[in-house]
Amino acid sequence: MKYVLVVGAGLGGATAARILAEANYRVFIVEKLGYVGGHSHDEVNEDGILVHTYGPHIFHTKSKDLFDFLSRFTQWHYYQHRVLSYVDGMYVPFPINRDTIAQIFGIELESEMVEGFLKKEVANSTFSNPPLNFEDAVVSQIGRRLYEKFYMNYTRKQWNMEPSKLSAEVAKRIPVRFNRDGRYFSDQYQGLPLYGYTKMIERMLDHPKISVITNCDYFELRSELKPVSTFYTGRLDDFFDRMYGELEYRSLRLEFKTYQKEFFQSAGVINYPNDYDWTRITEFKYMTGQRSDLTTVCYEYPLDKGEPYYIVMDEKNMQRRALYVNEAEKLENTGEFLFIGRLAEYRYYNMDEVVGRAIEKTEEWLRRHL
Repeated sequence: MKYVLVVGAGLGGATAARILAEANYRVFIVEKLGYVGGHSHDEVNEDGILVHTYGPHIFHTKSKDLFDFLSRFTQWHYYQHRVLSYVDGMYVPFPINRDTIAQIFGIELESEMVEGFLKKEVANSTFSNPPLNFEDAVVSQIGRRLYEKFYMNYTRKQWNMEPSKLSAEVAKRIPVRFNRDGRYFSDQYQGLPLYGYTKMIERMLDHPKISVITNCDYFELRSELKPVSTFYTGRLDDFFDRMYGELEYRSLRLEFKTYQKEFFQSAGVINYPNDYDWTRITEFKYMTGQRSDLTTVCYEYPLDKGEPYYIVMDEKNMQRRALYVNEAEKLENTGEFLFIGRLAEYRYYNMDEVVGRAIEKTEEWLRRHL
């Protein structure tokens, strides 16, 4: 039987599988975890609260086409994400906006004055221009005082390295609001699947031409598999047996706690750049719209090793990535392999970008093979 193999049942793999199935291809998915969803997996915990297994995921996009595609498989809880940052003993809006500046510096600015204030902050700061690293990139946009309050120590915790060692690309354009808009994202379409990401992905995979095998390691079977093509969403360096060395990731230890109260904090996410060992606390009920007398929160502690969450954009890893991507492109040119998503491309993608990339690469493959 001719079939396409998809490695990984996360959002990218599920998107590719659905498009292939609707193009009349038989699709087999192998997933090493015991469930579908990848890092967007969620489940109801023992206290009845829907939690995100791998930390908070909020879908947002500017693309109506992407939103409409996913809307085929879910209804939505329309939620616009707001984040606070605990700085100088205060909970202030983040990204930085007019209200943030008012609270931190004790000054009231009209919206049209905020940009000028930040330009003065930048002019009074020292940095390399063009930026050579993450620190330069942030200071060049908001100045050193705000950088030190909101970004410097958070970055040290998150990445376990000095910000001057991290690529400027990480902070190519940090979000800043000149008005009082307290939303974390400004995209037109925002929300969470009404019954969770896992239910949405299960519906994406509910097609007569799609078969899913969980608890199955692709690398233990690949010599026996003979697909027409393999769509791979796992780690890029693992695919090539780490021939150019290991690509580094930052990981997280997630600590879930349930409290006997309706709400624990005053926003869905609160960042802690300067205090405590965790980087942020997430309270899921803000995002899901659930109602309960209990609430579950998640503390995030950065780790050097573990489940791969964030690529490490320093010079060494970017050089290694280039070598692996060159090998991947050679295989893609044959049509026998595609590499899709965060892990397989060693790139940071938002959720809509994962879906968009899967659609783009799958449809291009289909054009070549129909």
